[in-house]
Amino acid sequence: MVQVIFLGPPGSGKGTQAARVSELFQVPHISTGDILRTHVAQQTDLGQKAKAFMDRGDLVPDGLILDMVLDRLHQPDAQKGWILDGFPRNVAQATFIEQVVLQQKAENASENAQDKSLNTINLEVPDQVLIERLLARGRADDCEQTIRHRLQVYHEQTEPLIQFYRDRNQLSIVNGNLSVDQVTAELKKAIVAA
Repeated sequence: MVQVIFLGPPGSGKGTQAARVSELFQVPHISTGDILRTHVAQQTDLGQKAKAFMDRGDLVPDGLILDMVLDRLHQPDAQKGWILDGFPRNVAQATFIEQVVLQQKAENASENAQDKSLNTINLEVPDQVLIERLLARGRADDCEQTIRHRLQVYHEQTEPLIQFYRDRNQLSIVNGNLSVDQVTAELKKAIVAA
């Protein structure tokens, strides 16, 4: 079973790489950003609440995200594995996903004797490169001030996850400042080696 979490700041290539790795391993790419954007576009209650946080460049509160992620992980296509992109973003969310993984392992123990442990991969890219990438993609929410704020929020709230997963021997570091194909190749090696 392939269960991979992609960490990395906004613009590090998580979405692009998660989609590629999803195809390679035939497991769903689950992006909380995509799920949230869908809710915002459909103007659901969750989407309207989340939009205010997203427009400021702040993280959407845990309470708005956890049930949505849990529901997605229990869908049939995610039972053989998944790639999470954009979640978890803090230690509380990481603890939540750890419990979900342990529960899935217990449920699937008899079916899959070669079950792999959770693999977390951090894509590292310098901040200045991230700013240039995000400005170049031209999304409405990607002005330089918002980008800088999002990076600050990432460094303050999400970077502690690196230590969280390092302490559990579940962390691989990949240089996200290579070509798209080189990053994909490095990710494949990290996942297979886990």
